[in-house]
Amino acid sequence: MGKHSRPGPPNQPARAVPRLDTDNRLAAYDKRRRPPLDIHRRHRPLHGGAGHLHPDQPRALEERDGFSYVPAGTAACLAAAQRWVNGW
Repeated sequence: MGKHSRPGPPNQPARAVPRLDTDNRLAAYDKRRRPPLDIHRRHRPLHGGAGHLHPDQPRALEERDGFSYVPAGTAACLAAAQRWVNGW
């Protein structure tokens, strides 16, 4: 098997892409507006750098509004941010 026939990383969900609706003139535009890997919530470290560093530092919470990510608040630590992202 060549390198281009391998599946993607096993830790990422499959992204099934629906066919475009021929009756909807904006179907191609709507397809481009989907969030990357269907991630609607994410967190970013306020200190910069990688997300796994400094797990006790505060995190910025971001939520997808249909077009881009907008600030949704802050979390005190990495564990709290992960709970918010996963909806626990």
